[in-house]
Amino acid sequence: MQAPVLVLSQNTKRESGKKAQLGNIQAAKNISEVIQTCLGPRAMLKMLMDPMGGVVMTNDGNAILREIQVQHPAAKSMIEISRTQDEEVGDGTTSVIILAGEVLSIAETFLEQQMHPTVIISAYRLALDDIVEAARKISTPVDINDSETLGSIIGTTIGTKFIKQWSDLACRIAIDAVNIVKIEENGRLEIDIKRYAKVEKVPGGTIEESEVLQGVMLNKDVTHAKMRRRIENPRIILLDCNLEYKKGESQTNIEITKEEDFTRILQLEEEYIERICRDIIAFKPDLVITEKGVSDLAQHFLLKSNISVIRRVRKSDNNRIARACGATIANRTDELQESDVGIRCGLFEVTKIGDEYFTFLTRCKDPKACTIVLRGASKDILNEVERNLQDAMQVARNVLVDPYLLPGGGAAEMALAHILNEKAQSVAGIQQWPYRAISKALEVIPRTLIRNCGGNPIRVLTALRAKHASEGNSSWGVDGNKGTICDMKELKVWDPLSVKLQTYKTAIEVRCACTSGCLCLMEHRIDITSYLFVV
Repeated sequence: MQAPVLVLSQNTKRESGKKAQLGNIQAAKNISEVIQTCLGPRAMLKMLMDPMGGVVMTNDGNAILREIQVQHPAAKSMIEISRTQDEEVGDGTTSVIILAGEVLSIAETFLEQQMHPTVIISAYRLALDDIVEAARKISTPVDINDSETLGSIIGTTIGTKFIKQWSDLACRIAIDAVNIVKIEENGRLEIDIKRYAKVEKVPGGTIEESEVLQGVMLNKDVTHAKMRRRIENPRIILLDCNLEYKKGESQTNIEITKEEDFTRILQLEEEYIERICRDIIAFKPDLVITEKGVSDLAQHFLLKSNISVIRRVRKSDNNRIARACGATIANRTDELQESDVGIRCGLFEVTKIGDEYFTFLTRCKDPKACTIVLRGASKDILNEVERNLQDAMQVARNVLVDPYLLPGGGAAEMALAHILNEKAQSVAGIQQWPYRAISKALEVIPRTLIRNCGGNPIRVLTALRAKHASEGNSSWGVDGNKGTICDMKELKVWDPLSVKLQTYKTAIEVRCACTSGCLCLMEHRIDITSYLFVV
């Protein structure tokens, strides 16, 4: 019998069967161990250096894994679930990796006992269904109109971040930004933070100077030095077209037979620009903002009419200005209408900060878009503060959309672990063992919190299990600063239900895929720990 022919690269390593499954588990555990110290209020920052020499200093799970380059398929899967968690709910990126690594780690014992992966996976899926059902039962509804409660929820998220010493400021910024951009249409709440809540980082000053603008800020200046740089209650026209003569999209040839023809061509260009400027001037605007270019001649006509102009604005910025001031973006000047003019802006002002000019469109009436201005000592600090604020805003959005909470500090995981332990007795056959193992895997969250703050994991976790064994103590968890057990209701440490459910679903479902993997093809592996320095 002829041996099979494998058409693979010389550097490719081929693994199959049990060896591939154990390799997947080991790769996932390596990734999980990298960021275990990034969980909780005593989390350590990690300093990463990329191949280009840039430095990233953060304890955000997604930001760390995004900078790490790995070759193993299972390790790449771990990085992908962190990215998914960040895009879906914006928080829990570290927890999902730690939990996923633990869920895979407990599967190793069953694989060594020759238990079929399908049996393990079916038990995991059954446990996941029970976790989701139990989490909804023990969740607590929250009044989204109570800003103090909302602030304490966001404070829980910020408490594990770099920005925790400015917790009150960050909570206020996150709540204000989310309340500005939220829109209720046909009974459905829409909060698009990514598109309409822009973060602008301006190095210099202190973090206390950061604020949410009731409007939009751009890193732009007016096109002409004599144009007005401060206008109260401006009439604003937004355009998505050139204010200059038309240029050929490809090579254009013009044949001239007489000297007067060249003069006539220039005259036609001037007449065209004058016509489009007349279309604009007819509506008596104070400010014109366009995504394209503005010629010198167009600037001349608009300046004579005392109109300020800003050019080459990004499409996303133009959309936010339209939402803030009530204008409609026009594609042609001859299609402009009075209803397209924005009149909700209270102040247009151009200010110089450092060496650059910034345009402020503020004091808008009922703006549905905003800009968060961040000030700080350096770009590295501002980048980390931005990441922390994005998490805070995502948590505020999650609570407004799904106003249910679970106790933090590992309390929810311990309560769910206790419920699963009791339900495991009713699970028939050998599925009972992987099912029960999920309850032990959930304990990795409180165990990691205890370890990160220097506590005794065995003693504290035993006391916590005893607490949850008695009725009515489902809110007891770990104080991440002291390493002792306490009631999370008294500490006001809460996590949104949507974040927790996404964490459990992502961790268990993706681990099912890795456990069932029986073939692994990869290039040479990279030692990921060589890229990390713990601070």
